[in-house]
Amino acid sequence: MLKKINWVIWLALVILWNYGFPQATPFQDVAVAVFLSILFIIIQMLQSRYLQKRNSGSKFN
Repeated sequence: MLKKINWVIWLALVILWNYGFPQATPFQDVAVAVFLSILFIIIQMLQSRYLQKRNSGSKFN
């Protein structure tokens, strides 16, 4: 579920970038999309680590 939410947020940010900066060059469009992708990969890794730590501390394991 978090992956879908992250993807929707990423897509919304890319769309906002494209409509907010219509004068941006294609290179800038690609650079921002790649930057956002890397950012969301890092966020996803942090989320999975947090969930693993939270689940490993459970007394029901």
